Amino acid sequence: MLAILFYLLPTPDYRFFALGGVLDVTERVRTDPAEDGHSETRHNCHGDADTTWCMVSEGDHAPTFTAPLANGDIESFSLADALESDAPVVLAFFPGAFTSVCSHEMSSFQERLEELTDAGGTLYGVSVDSPFALNEFREKLSLSFDLISDVNRDIIDAYDLAIDFEELGIHDLANRAVFVVDDDRTVTYAWVADDPGIEPDYDEVLQAVAEAA
Repeated sequence: MLAILFYLLPTPDYRFFALGGVLDVTERVRTDPAEDGHSETRHNCHGDADTTWCMVSEGDHAPTFTAPLANGDIESFSLADALESDAPVVLAFFPGAFTSVCSHEMSSFQERLEELTDAGGTLYGVSVDSPFALNEFREKLSLSFDLISDVNRDIIDAYDLAIDFEELGIHDLANRAVFVVDDDRTVTYAWVADDPGIEPDYDEVLQAVAEAA
């Protein structure tokens, strides 16, 4: 296995980015078809004749996927499998490991993790960083929850969360967002930041987990 990590160091504003690129990674991210084999109707869609993106909203069935999981090692993660045993699942998308706002967000989730777990939820962070970079990020922040690597951008495409930082020349990062998904694969809570510099309302997320449990 050959791994290449790329780092873009501090920018003039509050952000600096750690972007991961991976060759021959253990598992390519895969978005899974609907469990019943049929396509699903989603609203808030946009696109062109070739490609359509649909924002995931409350009441939708969450797109399932299989992706590398950074948990100290690198393993395979399946959202469908996690929903069978660990629902409700909280997916916390963030733009980039090692950035100031993302570090504060993940640390804040760590501080509230016991409350979230007691409410019945299972938390995963999600970004486009490689699983190798995410393991370093996880260790640096002493996170005890796992991080999902969407290095191929398939998950953020499925959830319509890709954003660009034009002033930095950086494209297709994950917007900051939180989804709570219950054991029926229904999205019971969806929050997508209008500004990726804004963190979620952690009390609101905890309440959503308790209601979905």
